[in-house]
Amino acid sequence: MSGTGTASATPHSAKTRKDESFLGKLGGTLVRKKKSKEVSDLHEEGKNAINAPMLPTGTDIHPEDTLLEENAERIMLDPTSRENLKFKDLLKVLIDWINSELEEDRIIVKDLEEDCYDGQVLQKLFEKLSGRKLNVAEVTQSEIGQKQKLQTVLEAVNELLRPHGWTIEWSVDSIHSKNLVAIVYLLVALAMHFQAPIRLPEHVSVQVVVVKKREGILQTALVTKELTSTTEMMMGRFERDAFDTLLDHAPDKLNVVKTFADGVYLVLLMGLLEDYFVPLYNFFLTPESFEQKVHNVAFAFELMQDGGLKKPKARPEDVVNLNLKSTLRVLYNLFTNYKNSE
Repeated sequence: MSGTGTASATPHSAKTRKDESFLGKLGGTLVRKKKSKEVSDLHEEGKNAINAPMLPTGTDIHPEDTLLEENAERIMLDPTSRENLKFKDLLKVLIDWINSELEEDRIIVKDLEEDCYDGQVLQKLFEKLSGRKLNVAEVTQSEIGQKQKLQTVLEAVNELLRPHGWTIEWSVDSIHSKNLVAIVYLLVALAMHFQAPIRLPEHVSVQVVVVKKREGILQTALVTKELTSTTEMMMGRFERDAFDTLLDHAPDKLNVVKTFADGVYLVLLMGLLEDYFVPLYNFFLTPESFEQKVHNVAFAFELMQDGGLKKPKARPEDVVNLNLKSTLRVLYNLFTNYKNSE
């Protein structure tokens, strides 16, 4: 009897275990499907929020961009603006400028987003421009180390720029997250503050997608950001001096300085003041292009430094662009240096 009872119980036990195993598998499948659906729903929520009617099609938004804390926001460059020719020109000018400044460090920047986010290039650039050494680690691989370096660099930058009226349009998080608009804002401010010898394209604006989270709901908007205005307006951030007063009261009498705009007179003047002949092959006697004129003015600046003058604060491009105040500063420095010469 016992043998028979045992034998009859075996199929029932096996069936029970089979049912439990099936239910377990079914339960696991349901759980996985539920989790998968939650992720899918979250992804769909982000897509729906981003693909609002107010936004342009083709906006490159990633699902993680929608995972924001309450009251937080994320800013992304509109793809149409990324293809804007003036914006591309601005990026090229900034990249060429950085590479020129950091040539001795053997640093080559090809992409502002990929090459500036970790703070290494920004550190070297600020140190070169300011002549100030920052107390940061030279190489940092971890995210924490990179953000610490960025924090030190940006604190130094902000401390320098704020007194001159610059609006701080960048942060550690925006730079480290490769926000191209924030990176460009920062580089333009540094270039203008240190009077970089470059010609920034004027009136460059881009559109950005701003995603905010308010009361658990994602809100989106398209905002226009002005990256550059006119050279005069950007340079106007700096303090006014006696030259500004002179320009205010006698602008019509200062057209004579335009004769120095192509650099020819400046070069010949330096030869007269220093009593030497400047070989004609060193400059363009009848410059035709903007680049040739910049070459002449830059060459004249080199002759001034060779003569013991400090490096002019004006940029060659400013003189060529008929910036009266910049030209007056150059001429005034020449006058004060040579006024007692025989």
